[in-house]
Amino acid sequence: MNKLQRSTSNRRLTGLCGGLAEFLGISPTLVRLMMIIAGLCSFGTTVFVYFIASLFIPKQSYVQSYHSI
Repeated sequence: MNKLQRSTSNRRLTGLCGGLAEFLGISPTLVRLMMIIAGLCSFGTTVFVYFIASLFIPKQSYVQSYHSI
């Protein structure tokens, strides 16, 4: 079973959207687009939650990242 981890191979800012997309099995672009829309609709609350989650969700190890390619 996959664990939720920040991606090291598919990242733009912190790797959280890439890791969430890998966990859910969907496109990272779709997750990023949903984050942007949610950020605009929530007046920035989503951005705050994003950075808090980035502090607590562990980063994917480079060995796992290498094997997923």
